[in-house]
Amino acid sequence: LPKRKWKSVVGLEVHAQISSESKLFSESPTKYGLPVNTAVSYFDASLPGTLPVLNRKCVESGIKTALALNCQVNEVSMFDRKHYFYADLPNGYQITQQRSALANNGQITFPVIVPGKKIYYKTVRLLQLQLEQDSGKSLHDEGLKRSLIDLNRAGLPLMELVFAPDLETGEEAASLVKELILVMRRLNTCSCKMEEGALRVDANISVHEPDQPFGVRTEVKNIGSVRSLSQAVSYEIQRQLEIVAVGGDVHNETRSWDAEKRCTLPMRDKEVLQDYRFMPEPNLPPLRLNMKGIQLDGKNHICSICVPLIAKDLPELPEQTRKDLIETYKLNTETGIILVNEPVLLEHFQNIVKNFPDIPKKMITNFLINDLMTYCNKININIEECDLTYNHIKDILTALYNEKINLHSARRLIELAHEHPNTNVNELITIYDLQQISDVGRIENYCLQAMETQSKAVKQYQSGKTKALFAIVGEVAKLSNQKANMKSVVQCLERLLKQ
Repeated sequence: LPKRKWKSVVGLEVHAQISSESKLFSESPTKYGLPVNTAVSYFDASLPGTLPVLNRKCVESGIKTALALNCQVNEVSMFDRKHYFYADLPNGYQITQQRSALANNGQITFPVIVPGKKIYYKTVRLLQLQLEQDSGKSLHDEGLKRSLIDLNRAGLPLMELVFAPDLETGEEAASLVKELILVMRRLNTCSCKMEEGALRVDANISVHEPDQPFGVRTEVKNIGSVRSLSQAVSYEIQRQLEIVAVGGDVHNETRSWDAEKRCTLPMRDKEVLQDYRFMPEPNLPPLRLNMKGIQLDGKNHICSICVPLIAKDLPELPEQTRKDLIETYKLNTETGIILVNEPVLLEHFQNIVKNFPDIPKKMITNFLINDLMTYCNKININIEECDLTYNHIKDILTALYNEKINLHSARRLIELAHEHPNTNVNELITIYDLQQISDVGRIENYCLQAMETQSKAVKQYQSGKTKALFAIVGEVAKLSNQKANMKSVVQCLERLLKQ
């Protein structure tokens, strides 16, 4: 039988907590990590007679995000009650925007980076961006066999972004979220700290044969990082492909990602379709936006939220920065993409280029991407967690440019500066004896020793095999403890081998 081809389909739902001082419908603070139940107003606790008051800043942040994602912002949107009974939802319903959302029909184009493959761009449609409140948090006490409720999170402002199922792989899903994080951090509309629950991603995944309708989908929750998202989606696609390959059926269920075991586990099945009994929120009038120009009231205050005014104030978005970088500094596309995807690297690059214009751009980008980033990946940390400061980086690059050290020592210094962040680079060079050897006499000595040891390579080189030079150069590197100036070594060897 010919092997059947299957296609995978991935759609993401993202909940982003809006960066604001107070909650969506109450004056309670939104700061993370406050003592249990200390950020709870009467409204958050759902005491009878309390009413919601919409937070203007949250609406503006929602509009800002929608515009940056090329959405059509709706002149009128409505709030709905979504009913479900859960211990940490004191109202018995959540205020959301199910039927008439703040914005629709957006799209985002982003680069997909897969190690070892060519970078490509992907466009995904954003079906809806809506405002809604978060629920509280249940704390399960295993010892006492009971659940406790913390309502600090109840009523926090969220944007829910529902993307079309336009993705195919885990890498694409992770790249989309990475771009979304870059955009929202530029806009200052969400901190995107996944470890604080400020950004939560659920993935809907299915597989189908080409030209056939989409298959039965599963939803994967509990994804704690961008890296986990890539792994969870890839795992779930593989799991479904293995089921259909032997003629099995994928069940419609919610699964949870287990980061330690690196697999998805069933949570609850979705056979019973829950009826949320949506109804208009009677305590909130329709949200009307000003789509024309600024309108002032009698006291010269801007009276309604003005969409063109917000659009005018949008900052430069990541894709524009990439284009400018590539154009201004003649970088290749891949380098431009990686720099913008890692804001820490971008900041270092821009500062070094500004303060040390003589250092070649290629030397700076190679060091930041091929050496610093590779080191962080090797020890499994994010670039933000690396202890190298701008001072460390500029000093290492200056020493490299001035030929005080070579590339091998520069790489060693990344390691040392991360381990000893309070010691400056010049001290580290002295303590660990990392200065480059450029003395002609010493280099000639090493070269003669290497030619003696590598006599076979010497003969091959002299009979026309120029690549044999690398073996002799390698021997010099070993003899000099990787500290010889390689440019001088090659020149010296070429001179000696011609004699």
